[in-house]
Amino acid sequence: MAKFYKPCIWLVAMLFCIQTAFAQNIPTPKEHFGFNIGDDYQLANYTQTEAYFKKLAATSKRVKLVDIGKTEEGRTQYMLIVTSEENQKNLAKYKEISQKLARAEGLTPEQAKQLAQDGKAVVWIDGGLHANETVGAHQLIETAYNLSSRTDAETTKILDNVIVLMTHANPDGQELQSDWYMREKDPKKRSLAGLPRLYEKYAGHDNNRDFFMLNLKETQNMGRQLFVEWIPQIMYNHHQTGPAGTVVAGPPYRDPYNYVFDPILMTSLDAVGAAMHNRMNVEAKPGYTQRGGSVFSTWYNGGLRTTTYFHNMIGLLTEITGNPTPSEIPLVPARLLPNGDSPNPVLPQKWFFKNSIDYSVSLNYAVLNYAQRYYDELLFNIYKMGKNSIDRGSKDTWSFSPKKIDAINAAAQADKYSNNRGGIPVKYLDTVMKNPVNRDPRGYILSADQPDFTTAIRFLNALIRTGVGVQKATAPFSVAGKSYPTGSYIVKTDQAFRPHVLDMFEPQDHPNDFKYEGGPPVAPYDAAGWTLAYLMNVKFDRILNNFEGPFEKIPYGELLKVTPKSLPSGSGYVLSAAANESYAAVNELLKSGAEVYRNAKDGSFYVPAAAKAKSILTNNYGMKVSSASKPANAIKITPSRIAIWDTYGGSMPSGWIRYIMEQHKFDATVIYPQDIDKGNLKDKFDVIVFVGGSIPAFSANVNEAGGGRGGFGTPALESIPEEFRNRIGRVSQDKSIPQLKSFLEAGGKIVTIGSATNLAAHLNLPVRNAMVELVDGAEKRLPATKYYVPGSVLNVAVDQSLAANWGMESNADIYFDNSPVFKLSPNNSGKIRPLAWFSTSTPLRSGWAWGQSYLQDGVAAFEADYGKGKLYAFGPEITFRSQTHGTFKWMFNQLYK
Repeated sequence: MAKFYKPCIWLVAMLFCIQTAFAQNIPTPKEHFGFNIGDDYQLANYTQTEAYFKKLAATSKRVKLVDIGKTEEGRTQYMLIVTSEENQKNLAKYKEISQKLARAEGLTPEQAKQLAQDGKAVVWIDGGLHANETVGAHQLIETAYNLSSRTDAETTKILDNVIVLMTHANPDGQELQSDWYMREKDPKKRSLAGLPRLYEKYAGHDNNRDFFMLNLKETQNMGRQLFVEWIPQIMYNHHQTGPAGTVVAGPPYRDPYNYVFDPILMTSLDAVGAAMHNRMNVEAKPGYTQRGGSVFSTWYNGGLRTTTYFHNMIGLLTEITGNPTPSEIPLVPARLLPNGDSPNPVLPQKWFFKNSIDYSVSLNYAVLNYAQRYYDELLFNIYKMGKNSIDRGSKDTWSFSPKKIDAINAAAQADKYSNNRGGIPVKYLDTVMKNPVNRDPRGYILSADQPDFTTAIRFLNALIRTGVGVQKATAPFSVAGKSYPTGSYIVKTDQAFRPHVLDMFEPQDHPNDFKYEGGPPVAPYDAAGWTLAYLMNVKFDRILNNFEGPFEKIPYGELLKVTPKSLPSGSGYVLSAAANESYAAVNELLKSGAEVYRNAKDGSFYVPAAAKAKSILTNNYGMKVSSASKPANAIKITPSRIAIWDTYGGSMPSGWIRYIMEQHKFDATVIYPQDIDKGNLKDKFDVIVFVGGSIPAFSANVNEAGGGRGGFGTPALESIPEEFRNRIGRVSQDKSIPQLKSFLEAGGKIVTIGSATNLAAHLNLPVRNAMVELVDGAEKRLPATKYYVPGSVLNVAVDQSLAANWGMESNADIYFDNSPVFKLSPNNSGKIRPLAWFSTSTPLRSGWAWGQSYLQDGVAAFEADYGKGKLYAFGPEITFRSQTHGTFKWMFNQLYK
């Protein structure tokens, strides 16, 4: 034994040297950036960050750098895969295990347990989604360095048992925001405020509302990794800022939570949240708050964190305080008394960027340490949730919701049954929860012969991008006595991501949520209802019984392509106004010089069968093209000169309209208040589009009138680069409104959406707010205790005889967020015509509409003659987040001459 002693000492020394050399070869952030991450007044931009990530991948065998796609501005979006060197050799194996367990198809529990033992936990950590929240991108850098270089026992265990996906969520935004902050040479003058444009090209802050729709390139890139490629068991989404008087808000979150979730998901959130919170306390990092300590809930779908819930992932969000410029934790006395939400309050103090970075790294390690300890449990549990979903979708299943609870109580009340001991007979439960019509669906069929099949394809691709399984009919078939053609699509609910399927097709039933009985409503976190099939006006049949047919499965993640259709013979072609894609095709036709007409009866497009038209219409538009002669009442159309209002700092609704117009091949010019105030608008434009926040409310005293939105934190003029100074200003009652009146009088058209309909009051049109009540003989706005409709889907009646409504059906689903509703004066001489109105006392389709009966007979949209021009006023958000495809035509129809 003795003769082996010295070589063993040599071996230990050699291993120590290798480990030391390994750590020394990894460049520190300071060596690369010239400062430590967390140093006051210092930010890295994306160019520098990308270069550092490449160095980590080049110098550390723990790191693999993956290109996941291009951003909207053309940068490469990267994801770091960080794990042990041994695990790096077997990434394909571990990815396959993660996919198999998440999809849970054809696996027995025993097989799943074995795969869970053989696999590695997969944890997603991102940063930078909201670029003005600078902690996120910088903690990503610091954590990547720690995982790449540290050799302590905890890090080693993490790397052995966990695959960490570290994803930069918004490269374009980091470049813009960091360069803006660092432009000042004097550190004390540096500020994050006053960014001149949106930090995501189209969506700005709304990039975190795009994860069930996946419009944007960045969200598509991340969605593929989350829902198709890796399907992590835990994802961690970093944000800021924490509620005043705290440092960080994190899991678990407040109610309500969405009723489609598996209960394992909710208790898993509790478990991981406890690990995070406990680590903060052990490390003497106070100021963590949870549940009712913040506004964040688990109801909403569409966020980077929240969409994962509908895929059985443990989605984590933290909102932390801190900026590169030192700040203060303010004194909020109510936060100082320990309670269940905040057991370890933080005292008021000066707060430094490094504090926030340290907290964030500790929180990341808390999550990763939990994952390495319970890797097999996490892997098995995501299988179990997926298997539960498959089982629920494979049999008759009844899900509870507030409306069903109300129905159970109503059944008992109808029998005048009361029980003072707190219970009622089970028969009342059975009347609702064993009623066949109340069952959850087994699946949905989207017929290929629906009016706007190309939009249905867009909807299906949104599902496919989120990992949902879709099937296609290879031959005609019948279900429940109805026939469907070849090429129809089927989405069944016997799949692991059933919660997401239900959420996209079924109405959300948000509970009546008030601070106390008779008190004000508790605002939902973002929307209350968003059923995507409704918003996109996709036609589907909801099938309650099991059904089969000649169906083939579309491979996971494989997007559907619109099949080019051969053109019919004839002298001309007709494109339906009901299909959004028709407008894109028409715009390309017009740009090519082709003649296009509209049928004055139904708004359909007629195109003579010239060579240019044939070439364009045989491209990949895919909508139905019919053959016909030129209609007798055809109206020739030409492109309008379109302007879209925007403001310094960028308007998200305006950005989404830019996106929609680009997608549908409309050309438009972005204008700012200074452009309006210069006048001569009709010489430059034919139509101007205004979104919410653009037009100020009318004031009888013009000197006291406010202006439309002027941007977030507009800095002093002298500090703004010359190229952005023309964006400063607001639409004003004294300067801008007269120019808009002149534009209308000269024959211009103005489209107003949401609060921009304030313009009607400035024009002195005979319309007023419908959502009022008489109090002491005067009209007062209805209080929220009586009427409150946060973002939800409502239904309106539509006048199909009006050209503004061409392509719309007799009823339309709209996105409504306490939106303007109008009463029209009966003495308007026909100059004001309702386009859409609430024809019933129960217009709610999805979400929450307290006091919805007040809406009945209210006008949701109207058109008004003004001089030679027209005003179009749409109260609901007809272009909301580029999700509301069913109401895009309300804008499109007004964009031609």
